[in-house]
Amino acid sequence: MNVSATKMGIHGEAAGDAADDQVMESVANAVRDASQSAVQHAAAIKDAIGETGLVRSISRATYRGAYALSFGVVYTAVFATQWLPQDNPVMVGFSDGARAAIDSLKDA
Repeated sequence: MNVSATKMGIHGEAAGDAADDQVMESVANAVRDASQSAVQHAAAIKDAIGETGLVRSISRATYRGAYALSFGVVYTAVFATQWLPQDNPVMVGFSDGARAAIDSLKDA
């Protein structure tokens, strides 16, 4: 079997070194170009989100949702405590529980 210098393995190649260098260079260029375009794309998305006020809109919606939820819970609790007769075990339990919650917050 006759093996020429151009058909030797990777470590012993003579004529194939230039081709391998070109392939590696083109791969390196492709990776560099892909990373640059990814950075540019991310910057464009960040600018687009900032310009449209998307973050501000999400923040407002989150605030309004939390406000409505807390208002609904507190208003319902206050309404229920005002609606029920004051001298009964339920009301005594509500007021004792409220005092215990306030005391535990003060101790924390």
